[in-house]
Amino acid sequence: MSRQLLAMALAPLLGLFILGIGNGFLATLITIRLDAAGESATVIGIVSSAYFIGLALGAMVNDRLLLRIGHIRAYGSFASLVAVTVLLQGLFFDPWAWFVLRLIGGWATVGVYLVIESWLLTSGDQKVRGRLLALYMISLYAAGVLGQLLLGVTDAMGATAPFMVIGLLASLSVLPMAMIPRVSPLIEHAEPLPPLRLITMTPTGVMGSLGSGMVVAAAYTLLPLYLQRIGLSVSQVGQMMAVVILGAMLLQYPIGRWSDRHDRQMVLIAISAFCVLISAAMLWLPLSTPLLVVLLFLLGGGVFALYPVAVSHAADRAPAGALVRMSQGLLLINSIGATISPLMISPVMTAMGDAGLFWAFGSLSLFFLLFFAWRRRVRPAPAPVAPFTATTPMSSAGAELVVTEELMQGALEHEHLEDLSDLVPDVDVAEPIAGPPPEDENHIVYYSDVEQANGRH
Repeated sequence: MSRQLLAMALAPLLGLFILGIGNGFLATLITIRLDAAGESATVIGIVSSAYFIGLALGAMVNDRLLLRIGHIRAYGSFASLVAVTVLLQGLFFDPWAWFVLRLIGGWATVGVYLVIESWLLTSGDQKVRGRLLALYMISLYAAGVLGQLLLGVTDAMGATAPFMVIGLLASLSVLPMAMIPRVSPLIEHAEPLPPLRLITMTPTGVMGSLGSGMVVAAAYTLLPLYLQRIGLSVSQVGQMMAVVILGAMLLQYPIGRWSDRHDRQMVLIAISAFCVLISAAMLWLPLSTPLLVVLLFLLGGGVFALYPVAVSHAADRAPAGALVRMSQGLLLINSIGATISPLMISPVMTAMGDAGLFWAFGSLSLFFLLFFAWRRRVRPAPAPVAPFTATTPMSSAGAELVVTEELMQGALEHEHLEDLSDLVPDVDVAEPIAGPPPEDENHIVYYSDVEQANGRH
């Protein structure tokens, strides 16, 4: 990556890292404080869902505001609003006021991500998007791990100290963006594919995105409640949540590379079965600290890999011209799953106790396992068309950032092998031909190592 490109991406990535440290442990902090105040799991789930409602609303409307006022002013406005909502939560305690503040905070947070991701999107062409996305993920996950580890430190400083630290970090994150001496990049208003069209195109991709939103939201909002209620201190809860995020960061790419060389539907089935086993282990094994660390590490790797594998599977089926809109539509589906998850699972915890989290988690994973297996029997997956892209997009621009040159080229080649004209009627697709693309047409072979191995047999 050139120094010029790195310089263009450095400011938004630094802003993301600073904001992400505080945002990384805010959900955990809120869950712990509500539980310590004696609120039920149902109330905690309702308050937690407000953040994801705000994320979903912001994903649909914030790009219009960004187009009106520009990136730098939009970032300053959104980050300041994040700081205000967090500081207000530290000033007084009321679950229903916190619900409103979390909703506003979610709306503002996705605005911050929209600015960062759209800036990265326009910092370079499709050839370098993979490297920009890798830097984005490193910044996001590293900030999340560090934030969870700071939870115990800030909590020991007093009841309001963690909220003050998060507010300060949100305000401080404005500085790198405010000092950028260049014109804001241009973006277009997002028009994601509607849910019914997505279901027609890729039922497995839709259900994978929905399921990922549900299990990831439960991990962020209700897992800290479970950990606190089994006797862990605030500092230990933060450490265990850091282990979950570390598992997500380290295992997502190996799982994705595995999906490059195998049927992605089978990979989704395997991830779901793995999550069922982890849930069973959490329910029935005696949980020593080392075993809990291992199980949570594996849990993070499994649940956070579900979404990118589902998106990659959907991309194997979509026409090249629909990849961006498809990714944006799946992101919206993912947000819907995250919104309903705390509302669905927290009453189960209220009724069944702390173990209700993993009864619900295991039941959801089993349902998705059966659905993916049924879809594989009804319509086997096409061969992977491009390398897996590990991703954690938060906005429409981030969904577009995922569409790299390799993914576009692979989708174009797929159009030559199957008639895709009925998937998205308003998208032009290439005419299918018999056999592979002509030799004079540019194309990329991604799995030459596999093909050579097959040729030797």
